[in-house]
Amino acid sequence: MKGITMNMTNFSTLLTKSQKSERKQAALYLFCNFVSLLLITAYSAMMFSPTVLLVLPEGGDSRKQMAAIFVLALFGCVVFTIYASCLFFRKKAKQLGILMALGASRKKLAPELYKEVITLSGISSFLGILGGFPLVVLIWNGFRLFIVDSTEMQLRLDFRFLFLSVIFWFLVVGFSCLTAYRYLKRTNIMDVVQEEHKNEPIKELGTWCGPLGFVLLLIGAIAGYFAPSVYYALVDGQFPPVWLSIFYLPVFPGLYMMILHTVVHGWRSHKKNPYKNIIARSMMKFQGKQTVNNLLVSTVLIAGASFAIFYLPMVAVGAITEIHNRPYHYRYHYPMTQYNRLPDQASISEMAAEYQLSIIDWHESPYIMLAMDGMRTIDDSESTYHEEYTQLYSEGRFFSESNFHALTGIELDVKPGTYIGIANEEETALYYLIKDSTLFTNMTTQKTLPVTFAGFTHYDFLFGEPSYYVLDDTDYAHISEGLSTEWMENMIFFNVAEEDSYAFANAFFDTLVTAYEPQYALPSYYDRIYKQDCENKGTTYWGDTDTMTKISFKQPDTADFRNYWLYMPKNMLLDKTDFLRNYAVFLMIFLFISIICILAALVISYTRCMTITLNNRYVFDDLRKLGASPRFMKKEVRNQASNVFVIPSAIGMSIMYLLYTMIMFANDGKLTSDEVGGLGVCLAILFLFAGIFYLVYRYTVRQMCKQLEI
Repeated sequence: MKGITMNMTNFSTLLTKSQKSERKQAALYLFCNFVSLLLITAYSAMMFSPTVLLVLPEGGDSRKQMAAIFVLALFGCVVFTIYASCLFFRKKAKQLGILMALGASRKKLAPELYKEVITLSGISSFLGILGGFPLVVLIWNGFRLFIVDSTEMQLRLDFRFLFLSVIFWFLVVGFSCLTAYRYLKRTNIMDVVQEEHKNEPIKELGTWCGPLGFVLLLIGAIAGYFAPSVYYALVDGQFPPVWLSIFYLPVFPGLYMMILHTVVHGWRSHKKNPYKNIIARSMMKFQGKQTVNNLLVSTVLIAGASFAIFYLPMVAVGAITEIHNRPYHYRYHYPMTQYNRLPDQASISEMAAEYQLSIIDWHESPYIMLAMDGMRTIDDSESTYHEEYTQLYSEGRFFSESNFHALTGIELDVKPGTYIGIANEEETALYYLIKDSTLFTNMTTQKTLPVTFAGFTHYDFLFGEPSYYVLDDTDYAHISEGLSTEWMENMIFFNVAEEDSYAFANAFFDTLVTAYEPQYALPSYYDRIYKQDCENKGTTYWGDTDTMTKISFKQPDTADFRNYWLYMPKNMLLDKTDFLRNYAVFLMIFLFISIICILAALVISYTRCMTITLNNRYVFDDLRKLGASPRFMKKEVRNQASNVFVIPSAIGMSIMYLLYTMIMFANDGKLTSDEVGGLGVCLAILFLFAGIFYLVYRYTVRQMCKQLEI
């Protein structure tokens, strides 16, 4: 080999021919980079879109969920890109080794190699970034076209999201160059040539690793979820720090050990039939590192997709059930200061008659607002707080027991000096209600009433935000004496005798909205007592500064207005018909996230199967020479592909379903009927996901057989 020389013409010819021979590997590498950047760009475009950020409250659970799943997707795409780069260079190593053996120096190879990898990775990544724009627009507008549309659904993009895409682009190109440098530094030419044929068997652990992995995963999920609550209970005056998230860490080794157990041992005993599927099992073991890493990434993405999609049925089932179970078609309340501006019973009956409807079952009852005392949490810094007692803690709405009976038909015997909270039948989300108040204050006369909490009564139609309570008649008369109309409101229920009309329901809503004075454009969580307490102490009430509280009568059809307006009427037909429109952006966000994660998982699974085909072609060639039938080889192909698709799907979906069930139970110590119904729909969605994976699996098997010429 010493006498062989290579001029530039021969070198260029050999390099071109060798590159052509590796077109399949190059195409796979291009595809992986393209898909990774495509998904990251589309996700980040949606996540930083003003359309989304205006709907998701800052610091709220929805934003946190979106960010958490984005981290999962980012982790998956990073690992996937690194895997694609390593796979490409495993194939590229043979080409480099041959050229080195023919006399090409590393100094001569380096410029051409760097040029090739920068071109391939740079162009594919750039095209992925460009492709992210039409993908996000296509999915978003497809939702608007086929499901629901509203003025809030107009997609707006903040192009600062490209910062993430550019960082990821540099990561892809940089890692490619680093890998190229690592291969060029190798000195043993035969090792370089044989690189693609090297197996990567993984260290086998005992059969205990699978069960232990499941236990670790369970421990991590429970510890991570409850760690902030435990911290609150043990440490006074400090908010749970971010580092408490480390309690989730056992989830990852647990998940890894479960997948490792599945790859190495499987969950079935092979003692009776040790040679059954031995080829497929051996191929999985011999390439264990690649297999486990791919399955781990796919599992994480599928779990993220499941977590995102679960949001939709859990919201929808609860809302639809609540609407369906309402005892009246209409409920609305208004401040007594607006009594002369809003339509009365006669006016509403006349309006209904225009739509050939008649009003029946009219019930109304006044109630008062009082200041409730309590312990307020005061932020000292971002990490510390203290609690202090205040007489003006929160605004409560109180019926007398007789007025409550007139409105609902429920008879109560509230003892003097006590108060009762109005909860839903299953007593969930009780954080709406204040259960430890000891003093009520008339905000006009400053008269006070000492009280204790006496439990709950149940009436779902009055449960939620704002919260309502019931007082003894004598206490009610005493504390309300001298109270101005500013602190009085009226509640009205009624039905329509005939089948309700959407036109009437919409006209009634518009009539109410246009009747109010501008100062009543307030969100349901606006608390005038809290504001008064802040003013007394010379501080600014957060509700007057936070953009979340900006409700406008000029935009009554927006989700913010219909979900959060303090005096928003409950209208069975309107709420049922407009449910999708009111929650459109929320639903679209989590549907979009789920689609992105599922696409990423499908692409990774498909790519892994095609990699198995390329890496193990010689195995199938040997089987063919030994007389194996096409039917037998197709069976082995299906066994390989099924492992790649079934393992992450089964683990990711089942774990997330169990975790979500645990979260629902932990919220209030029970599973309500709505939650059980929502979990049932979630299970049906998982079967739909399984069907999608099965279709892609069938397509992948056909492509694998085509590559292997079976």
